[in-house]
Amino acid sequence: MNEDFSHLLVGVDDSADAQLAFRYAMYRAKKDQLKMTIVSILEKGEMNVYQALNKDFIHGKREDLEEHVQLYKKAALDYGVEHVEVIVAEGEPGETIVKDIIPHTDADLLIIGSEDKKGIAKHFGSQAAYMAKYAPISVLVVR
Repeated sequence: MNEDFSHLLVGVDDSADAQLAFRYAMYRAKKDQLKMTIVSILEKGEMNVYQALNKDFIHGKREDLEEHVQLYKKAALDYGVEHVEVIVAEGEPGETIVKDIIPHTDADLLIIGSEDKKGIAKHFGSQAAYMAKYAPISVLVVR
C-alpha cells in the first residue's frame, strides 16, 4: 500500500460510520499534512418521483446539502487541516464518486464508511464495496 499519500477524499453523509470515516480522515489529513476533499452526494433515489422531477425541490435539497458540507469543512479547518475543499454532486454515491469525482481530483486515497443508509438501498449491495472494487485509487473503509 502506498504510504506517500498527498490528497485524501472522504465521503460524508449523516450515518454513524460516515462520521467515523470523517473523523479518521481529519486525523490522517492533519497528521500527514494531506490536502482533504470532502464529498457528499445528493441521492435522487431518496426522493419520490414528484420531488425528483421538481427542479425547485432538487435545487433546494442541493443548497441544503451544500450548506451542510460547509459545516464539515469548518470542522476540518478548526481541527487543523490546512487545505480543505468540498464537492457536492448528484447521483448514486459509489458510481458518482468512482466515475465522476475521483477522475476530476488529484486524490490518491478515498476514505469511506462501511454501511449504506437504511432502507431499500441495502438490498442493492454496498456502496462501500462498489467503491473499494472499482476506485482507481487506494480505498480505506472505516467501521
